[in-house]
Amino acid sequence: MDDGTLSLIILGAAVVLFVWNRLPVDVVAVLVALALWATGVLGFTAVLAGFGDPVVIFIATLFVVSEGVDSTGVTAWAGQTIVRYAGTTRSRLLIAVTALCAVLSALITLNGAVAALLPLVVMLAIRIAQPPSRMLMPLTFAGSAGSLLMLTGTPVNIIVSDAANDAGAGPFPFFSFAVVGVPLVVGTIAIAVLLGPKLLPATRPAHPAADLAVHAETLDVHYALQDGFYRLRVRELSPFLGQSVRDLDLTPYPGVAIVGVQDGQGRNRTDAAIDVGDILVVTGPSEHVTNLTADLMLAVSMAPVDHLLTREAGVVEAVIPPRSALVGETVFPGMHRGRELVIIAVQRMGKDRGKRHTQLAEGDAILVHGPWETLDELNRDRDILLVDSPELVRRQAVPWGSKASIAVAILGAMVVLLATGAVPPAMAGLLAATAMVLTRVVGPQQAYRAVSWQIVVLIGSLIPLSGAIQASGGADRIADVIIDAVGPGRPYLLLLALFLLTAALGQMVSNTATVLIVAPIAVAAAEGTGTSVKPVLMLIAVAGAASLLTPISTPANMMIMSPAGYRFGDYWKLGLVVMAWWLLTALVIVPLVWPF
Repeated sequence: MDDGTLSLIILGAAVVLFVWNRLPVDVVAVLVALALWATGVLGFTAVLAGFGDPVVIFIATLFVVSEGVDSTGVTAWAGQTIVRYAGTTRSRLLIAVTALCAVLSALITLNGAVAALLPLVVMLAIRIAQPPSRMLMPLTFAGSAGSLLMLTGTPVNIIVSDAANDAGAGPFPFFSFAVVGVPLVVGTIAIAVLLGPKLLPATRPAHPAADLAVHAETLDVHYALQDGFYRLRVRELSPFLGQSVRDLDLTPYPGVAIVGVQDGQGRNRTDAAIDVGDILVVTGPSEHVTNLTADLMLAVSMAPVDHLLTREAGVVEAVIPPRSALVGETVFPGMHRGRELVIIAVQRMGKDRGKRHTQLAEGDAILVHGPWETLDELNRDRDILLVDSPELVRRQAVPWGSKASIAVAILGAMVVLLATGAVPPAMAGLLAATAMVLTRVVGPQQAYRAVSWQIVVLIGSLIPLSGAIQASGGADRIADVIIDAVGPGRPYLLLLALFLLTAALGQMVSNTATVLIVAPIAVAAAEGTGTSVKPVLMLIAVAGAASLLTPISTPANMMIMSPAGYRFGDYWKLGLVVMAWWLLTALVIVPLVWPF
């Protein structure tokens, strides 16, 4: 059996396994690579060469860059800014959030954009009394269209650009995809606004997502934090020196009360005499606290937490679990725990404990304030359970964080390098990802976690299959079948056939895997009919992004299923109309810009 036949058999088996959907897609891809080696179609080095391909390197770096943009609050800032000016009507809000998702998809990929905007859109839908199901599917579909605005919008774009370059036609310029992408975005949004109410179900999720964008206001109301507290440090000449807490006379300062006393190391002091460097935690009217501070020669160590969430620090809600080492520990609002964490409120059975000292018990809830980095470390503390992830709170509730400007500058520099072609795409991505780490926008471990290794393994394992199909003549055989079906000299029919083939596979198989499989077939079909390669490959990019009919076609489609309360069969109604628009747009615009 020749290599061409073997490669097509392996291709067929891979499609069956992808559609079967019982094995992870990356496992199927690895099995494909192993099969190519076991059957002798490719040697050992050729099978592993895909993982060193510049396309794989470039895609991996994009995940790091996207993480830097999202984690610094740029996405949250963009979302809140657009919503502020969009008003509260359904149509205006839908246009605003879908347009934002389209732009973000081009910058930080579809999955990142949908993940960042999902909680915001759910909460907006609830606030305007609309079912989230009427807004989330348009969000994802507009994001899919937006991925065709730039070269970096999706791995599919990079794959077809690389295929065009390998075919001798040269790569697609960075913004060339926007020629098709812009009308796709505009048409998709228009269809969602006009036909969405008729084609989308009016369902609501069983468990709505938390609205962390208003996290500070929620905690403020829930824990009654209006009064606040002050941490005042005792200085050398203070009259308080040598006195115990119960001996202090605060009658000249109405409403001011001492909640607790700690020494310079954060340990609680009760009956011991007050010493230099001790911290008095007080509460009361700000004007009387100011007078107390001046009269008794105290220094303000920490003012009230008027803004719980800032670029540098935040607040988390934690629950004391059973068998925690904290059970029995006495705490009070304003108490330091460690060097940087401050307990600002305590609740038991839903009731606020006020300013008194509390001996912690299982099930108590505490509010802790501190630097974001320190709060993140609490995730690994077995003695408390965090209600919400500090990282998730920061991303949604703190727009334009401390290093957002650096992240945007790095992203802009990468776009300039890609648009001008000053360096190869993989090098531009490596420079940007390295800059994100060196400037500490993204930590090293955070960068590794940001990379979707499933996508990396999927593409790295399937690149050899794509090359084997092309080199062994397998692609030519499938192309001959397509050419025989559409006939010679009919480029529009060729485009239609390739669109239907790619779109059909893309509903059940990862669009990245689909394009890797179809691209060499499309190139062979174009060469066999004397058609230019570029219009064929641009159409493949559009068809590859048209994964709109099932929830399993893209991770973004799956993300919105539960929050919107969708069922498997809810996608195809709006999806078919949008896909028809995409097909019409591709057939009209692509040949005009890239002639046959």
